[in-house]
Amino acid sequence: MSLDGARVWVTGASSGIGEALVAALVRRGARVAVTARRTELLTAIAAKHAGGRAPVLVVPADVTDAAAVTAAAKDVASAWGGIDLAVFNAGGSVGPPVETRDPRFVAAEYTATMALNFFSVVYGIDAVLPGMLERGAGRIAAVASLGGFRPTTVGLPYTASKAAVIHLMEGLRMQVAPRGVAVTVVNPGFVRTPLTARHSFKMPFLVEVDDAADRIVRGLERGKDEIVFPAPLAWTIKLLGVLPDRLYARIMRQLAPK
Repeated sequence: MSLDGARVWVTGASSGIGEALVAALVRRGARVAVTARRTELLTAIAAKHAGGRAPVLVVPADVTDAAAVTAAAKDVASAWGGIDLAVFNAGGSVGPPVETRDPRFVAAEYTATMALNFFSVVYGIDAVLPGMLERGAGRIAAVASLGGFRPTTVGLPYTASKAAVIHLMEGLRMQVAPRGVAVTVVNPGFVRTPLTARHSFKMPFLVEVDDAADRIVRGLERGKDEIVFPAPLAWTIKLLGVLPDRLYARIMRQLAPK
C-alpha cells in the first residue's frame, strides 16, 4: 500500500516501537494519529513532527478500555473521514522482569497482560473493521512477537498473549480478505526498547528500534501478510517449532536464564 497521504492510526505510540513507527510513517508522508495513555508524551511526539506535511493527531486513550478505544477510533475517523491503516502496537509485560518473577502461577499477571496485549487488539479491530468493510478497503496490523510461536520457560504471560494475537490475526485475515480488508501480523524478535531494557539475560540478534520500525513500514508498503525479523532468529525459532515436544521442552529448559 502507498503510505503517502494514508490515514494511519498507531496505538502504543508514546515510546518504543510505536514512537519509532510514527517517525517512519511521517517520513513517508502519512497522516498519523497516535494513541496511548500518556498524553504528555504523545504531545511531545506530535511537536517533534510539527514540520511534516500534516500535523500528528493526538488521541489519548487507555487501550485496555473498550469504550475508550471505540471513542478514540471515532475521533480519528471523524477528523479524517476514515482510517486506511490501523497499527495496534500497544503492549508490554506486566509485572516484574521475567528473571526475578515468582515461579508460582499468578493469575493476575495473565489477566493484566492479556488485557494489554490481546484485548487491546480485539477492541481496536472492533472499532475500525466496520468502516473498512463498508468501504471494502483498509489494512489492520498488530504487533505480536516471535515469542508467540512456541512457549518458553520465561515470560509465559507475555508469550501466551502474543500467541493469541497471532492466531487472532491469521484467522481474521481469512475472514475479511474476500471483502477487501487486508490483515498483517508483525512478529519481531528482541528490539531495543524500554521493555527489553528490563531484561538482564542475553537477547540474541537484538534489533535497534528505528531499524525495527523501518522493517515494519517497508513490510506494510509491500502488503505483507506477516512481517517477521530478524531472519536468523525467526528461522531458528521456526525450525525449533518442528521438533518433537519433549525435545523442544528439553532445549528450552537448557536455554532458560539461570
